[in-house]
Amino acid sequence: MDKIIIKDLKVFAFHGVNPEEKADGQNFILDIVADVDLSVPCKTDNVDDTVSYSQMIKKIIPAFTAEKYDLIEKAAQVVCDTVLQNFSRVQSVEVTLRKPEAPMKCDFGFVAVNIRRNRND
Repeated sequence: MDKIIIKDLKVFAFHGVNPEEKADGQNFILDIVADVDLSVPCKTDNVDDTVSYSQMIKKIIPAFTAEKYDLIEKAAQVVCDTVLQNFSRVQSVEVTLRKPEAPMKCDFGFVAVNIRRNRND
């Protein structure tokens, strides 16, 4: 299966279990990989025959920021649901959601979850 990849999409949101996370917000970084058959757009060179990554981003950001979730697991699921519900050509989607500013008293690069959902699940 071919893939459409959105990497390092930075979105400011208010997810987390701590009150200050819901009040102050923080940056989240998303990687989205959508499995799509791209054989037709490869032949036609027509944007109507593919899944527009621009349109995906326009759907993902408002869905991701619409509510304040305790868990990044839930926020990642919302992204998967948004992609599968809005883009019928996407057969499955994988989301890695990084939280580089998680409020922990240690030195780390980021914490993250990675989930994959299929259209038929």
